[in-house]
Order: sequence, then C-alpha cells, then structure tokens
Amino acid sequence: MAKSQVTFNKIEKEKKRLKKREEKQKKKDARKSEAKENPQGIQFAYVDYNGNLTDTPPDPSMKIKVEAESIEIGIPKKEDREEEATVDKQGKVSFFDSSKGFGFIIDSVSQEKYFVHVSGLLEEIQENDKVTYELERGQKGMNAVRVKKI
Repeated sequence: MAKSQVTFNKIEKEKKRLKKREEKQKKKDARKSEAKENPQGIQFAYVDYNGNLTDTPPDPSMKIKVEAESIEIGIPKKEDREEEATVDKQGKVSFFDSSKGFGFIIDSVSQEKYFVHVSGLLEEIQENDKVTYELERGQKGMNAVRVKKI
C-alpha cells in the first residue's frame, strides 16, 4: 500500500488559503452592509481650473473647447522645436581651472551659471574673459559649447 500524498505542508497551505478566502468574504459582506446603511453612492472629486481637487463640479460656462489636431502626442521633430542652443549668448567666465579643464560661465542677461569643459572651447579662456557661447544639454544640465573670446 502506498502512503498518502498529502503532506503536513500541503495541509497548512490549504488552511491558509481557506482562511484568506473567508476574510475576503467577510470584508465583502461588511462593505455591502455599509453601503445599505449609508447609501450616499460614490464620492466624486473634481479638478478646478488651478489643478486643485474640490468636491464641487466645475462651472460648465467656463469650459474651453480644444481641437484634437492641436494636441501633440510625443516629442516634436527637431526642426519643429525652437532651438535656443543655436543662438549665440554672451557671458563672463567666472571660474576656469585650466589644469582640470573645466569652469563656469555666467550669462550676461539671465545671470545663470553654465558649466564649460575644455572640449567645448574654440580658443583659450581665463577668468573674467567676456565670451560668446552656445548651449547644449549635458548629463546634468545645460553646458556652454563653442566658446570664443569677444
């Protein structure tokens, strides 16, 4: 005669499965009874014109009609995008370490700092030089490239 194939572990797993099923059924019954006692229905949250969640619906007179053709999905092609990198900007070299090969340029209009690497230089620069440059996206932000002295 062969032994039974039901092991202790299988019995324990079956008990856990049945217990989980019973708990799920109890929760379901509790939700049903709560819905009968408090028949408010589904609570709604609306988004107002500033992007905040509210409990009042938006005013239909302020609705804006949007044409489906005006919605862009994805990233526009490179020639369609406005490229600020092609515009020559002017600035001043605030810091440059020629031994390490990098520095920073402060834009003369916006006062923003941009990283510059020796590989992006067209000619040698030093601190306090006035320069023209173009911007390109780097790994950690915008980098100044094609840097020339004025």
